[in-house]
Amino acid sequence: MRAYLDWNATAPPHPSVLAAMNEAAREAWGNPSSVHAEGRAARRWVERAREAVAELTGKDARDVLLTSGGTEANNLAIVSAMADRPGKLLVSRIEHPSVTRVAEKYSERVRWLRVLPSGAIDLDDLRAALDEGETSALAIAAVSAEMGIVQPLDHAIGMAQARGVWVHVDAVQAFGRVQDATILARRADSVSLAGHKLRGPKGIGALATSPGRRIVPVLVGGAQERGLRPGTVDPIACAGLFAAVSRAETSARAYAALAPKRDRLEAALLARGAERNGDPSIRAPHVASVSVPGFSGPELVAALDLEGVAVSAGPACSAGTMELSRSLTMLYGEDRARRTVRVSLGEETTDAEVDFALRVFGEVLQRSART
Repeated sequence: MRAYLDWNATAPPHPSVLAAMNEAAREAWGNPSSVHAEGRAARRWVERAREAVAELTGKDARDVLLTSGGTEANNLAIVSAMADRPGKLLVSRIEHPSVTRVAEKYSERVRWLRVLPSGAIDLDDLRAALDEGETSALAIAAVSAEMGIVQPLDHAIGMAQARGVWVHVDAVQAFGRVQDATILARRADSVSLAGHKLRGPKGIGALATSPGRRIVPVLVGGAQERGLRPGTVDPIACAGLFAAVSRAETSARAYAALAPKRDRLEAALLARGAERNGDPSIRAPHVASVSVPGFSGPELVAALDLEGVAVSAGPACSAGTMELSRSLTMLYGEDRARRTVRVSLGEETTDAEVDFALRVFGEVLQRSART
């Protein structure tokens, strides 16, 4: 038996996604930019995906840009928000690297926001930053990838937009998972998503913007996606994105019921001396981040994997590196960051998988205690 408890890294494709992609592969493999019948068949899937994203994000389909994923969408949003404005970029260190690494390129214009021990941004510091002078953009995740903290979007978006600031919400970990955060994210000036977090295919995502927000391309080439994201759009991936986005509301309801399973697993780890990261009262229902005694995060991940349990030591984009999580180090110190693992459940996680994971965790930690 194996228990896959790393749904924040990626989610297994849903059967409806595979069915849609198979259909498109048979009938809509043409180039969607071509005007002949094969091209038009492919184009239909592209536009169906665009319209589904528009409905999910509360934007107009004409303002939905299909991308290679959440990383590209976040890059496009921040570069665009900073292009025509002289002000600051407000962002915190708990954001995904596709946000923080872009922010670092604007080093002289970045104002790093404080983060509370709870894992949420400090709204008082955000207010102070807005009072300090001209601000171009605020970038904030709806749900943080590492600890699953649901950020205070309602207040953050309201404060920033009242000053005319472009608010970009990275909603990659929210859509199809946390319905309240999804609703709030729709108020943003731009919002990003990734297909594979929604049980769609990898290699496709979207950036949706409010009317009047000008996107500055980071690539140059053909006229695809209004020239803002050149390159041939994959209609097969679009078919998968359409199917995944279409079931986002159903998926979010399933995620809402995961908290008891997550809590049971977390409680057992806390009883063995683990420390919880983040405030449990503001977490997504499927994520637990804990620092475990006696192991580094990567060591524990490897030991569990050998016994059939898949978890992570942090975001998958940082896996295989020796760099500690900047956000966890900032909040809790190097030692605790080094000992952290993230457990993230998904809509198909069963009680039997949780039972199996509990047994494996117990055996692995017991072996460590004996050595």
